Amino acid sequence: MVDSRTYAFEGTSPTIDEQAHVSRDATLVGDVTIEADASVWPGVVLRGDIGPVHVGHQAHIGDNATLHASTIGNDAMIGHGAVLNEATVEDRALVGFNATVNADATVGERSIVAEGTVVPNEYNIPPESFVRGVPAKVTPLEETRIDPEEIFEEFSSGAYTNLAERHEDLFEYRD
Repeated sequence: MVDSRTYAFEGTSPTIDEQAHVSRDATLVGDVTIEADASVWPGVVLRGDIGPVHVGHQAHIGDNATLHASTIGNDAMIGHGAVLNEATVEDRALVGFNATVNADATVGERSIVAEGTVVPNEYNIPPESFVRGVPAKVTPLEETRIDPEEIFEEFSSGAYTNLAERHEDLFEYRD
């Protein structure tokens, strides 16, 4: 059976852990790896052609996000409509709705990128930072009133894995 949402590129096909939740309405192309308990929601495009896409354990990629040749760490969260191009998002980081993370940029561990933010090429966000604006401006989380534990618990927790498990029909494989 050929799964109609995955496509090989130059002989390399996506690899999906059997414990991952990938919507039948997501598109995966080429060198894509999705680890256990991760979720990939409807409308997502993961394109591993010029470089691999890696989605870490219990990471979540929200509806209509596009990731091209990017690496997402464990327990990270990519919000709806976000665009990442040749970027790295480290463990337990959160990229907000409609944010853009450009080529060779890194979002440090446990950092939060606000919705709508544009992270320029080759920009390195230190761990535990809050990033916002166009272009992005970094503030250490400790200098904000943001409670990172509350944010990470709400958006980057096992609750999202549980939500994916409850959407049985959404994550069924197509014939």
